[in-house]
Amino acid sequence: MDAPAPHHPPPARRLVLTFPGQGAQHARMAAGLYGACQSFTATMDRAFDLLPGGSALREGWLADTPPARFDDITYAQPLLYAVDFALGTMLTEAGLRPDVLLGHSVGELAAATLAGVFTFDDGLRYLSQYVGVYRHAPPGGMLAVAAGPDEVDAHLVPGVVIGAVNAPRQVLLSAPEPALTEVETALRRAGLTCARARAAQPFHHPVMRDVAAAHADALTRPPLKAPHTTLYSARTGRELDDGTATDWRFWLGQPAEPVLFGPALRRLLSGGPHVLVEAGPGQSLTSLARRTPEVARGDSAAVALLPARAGAPGADVAAVRAALERLATLHGVPSAPSPHS
Repeated sequence: MDAPAPHHPPPARRLVLTFPGQGAQHARMAAGLYGACQSFTATMDRAFDLLPGGSALREGWLADTPPARFDDITYAQPLLYAVDFALGTMLTEAGLRPDVLLGHSVGELAAATLAGVFTFDDGLRYLSQYVGVYRHAPPGGMLAVAAGPDEVDAHLVPGVVIGAVNAPRQVLLSAPEPALTEVETALRRAGLTCARARAAQPFHHPVMRDVAAAHADALTRPPLKAPHTTLYSARTGRELDDGTATDWRFWLGQPAEPVLFGPALRRLLSGGPHVLVEAGPGQSLTSLARRTPEVARGDSAAVALLPARAGAPGADVAAVRAALERLATLHGVPSAPSPHS
């Protein structure tokens, strides 16, 4: 009689927090947690205390109808950074200890802050200066295209670059105007599906390098430390080594370089099973993750912490509770903490 095959328990899934960037912002993003969760509220209040015009930012964030310039760098970037970090802090303080952190665009700054590369105060000061510099960028934006880099190459016009590769058939084009409108028209005529991202500046475009060079003296360089948690970079598409994480040239150059979130996510998931938690507004990164083979076949899992858009009162708290209950059932994740902690 043959001996029974040895039983090998499935490998534990590593916990990954992902942080969205420009384009994920929306009216009252995560605002339902403000006043309902002590940790989240304290972090947001700290941000509003330190950011220039913090009272106006708070008012615009909590308004049912956001200000006309809500998608501009002056609103979107500070709020996204603060909300991403506040959500990450809420989870870690409640007992969820991430093994890996991965952010998209300004979400990478939030991930690095949670990993200890910056302090939150230093990150807020840097971002304030960053906003002051990059508001000088020419009017433009980004265009999401349901196609791969090779498919869009033939339609690019001068001044338009691939600003982000989010998935095998999901890229973001970046350009000042009128080049962005010109390429959008060409892509639609070619039958490609595209939509404007919520950005008023051409992020991850070489023009940002010129803007930074012209205003370099306005950017200070607070101390940097090696990350205490594994940090994957959507700029490099791989794990961030200590030397790069503590090199200010890397962070100062980020707005001019393409985002490689898709390659970074594929490399991360190739290393074994993971639980991906989107600690930010919306569900864009969760949607990208669910399209990967590893998540589609169930080896890894993807969980969004918040609804896709702001809903009825209590919707954010209910979504967090539901997400934490699901996480409590997934292999390798501790019991769900309370969002009120």
